[in-house]
Amino acid sequence: MLPKIKGRAAWVFKETNYDIDNIVGVANITLTDIEQMKKVCMTDYDPDFAAAVQDGDVLVGGENFGYGHPHYVAFKALRALGIRTVFAESFNPSFYKGEVSNGVALVEVPGILKAVKRWDTIELDWDKNEVTINGETTLPCIPIPQRTKDIVECGNLINYIREKRL
Repeated sequence: MLPKIKGRAAWVFKETNYDIDNIVGVANITLTDIEQMKKVCMTDYDPDFAAAVQDGDVLVGGENFGYGHPHYVAFKALRALGIRTVFAESFNPSFYKGEVSNGVALVEVPGILKAVKRWDTIELDWDKNEVTINGETTLPCIPIPQRTKDIVECGNLINYIREKRL
């Protein structure tokens, strides 16, 4: 069963071609300790981010979100803080492949940057391919590929392969 996606927009990245290394800072991309990763996560944007974020919160991004080298420290930290979904105008293909493989739900929603502010509540309807913001505004998503849904449902690519016996 697909997870229910309903959470607060913990951060809205308005930049085009956002490099996810900035989430932890380039100086921290070699960290291996998850507690250290969480401590540096988003501190350049909001020093209290780790304390404010809740399990199930989401991120919102602009066009080509996840641009850059595929370092995983930033999203390891975000997942450890409870973020498992990103809604964006579009995603960088390498980022999309890597984070969907880790079980992160990545949903393309044209126009989302104009509709969402930080801490708004966003809910995904997997079947209708649409998101609702604050229970009022509904936006269509780019149809979510079935394989993406299957991987997210299984938790990650390894579990998907085991379950499907590929």
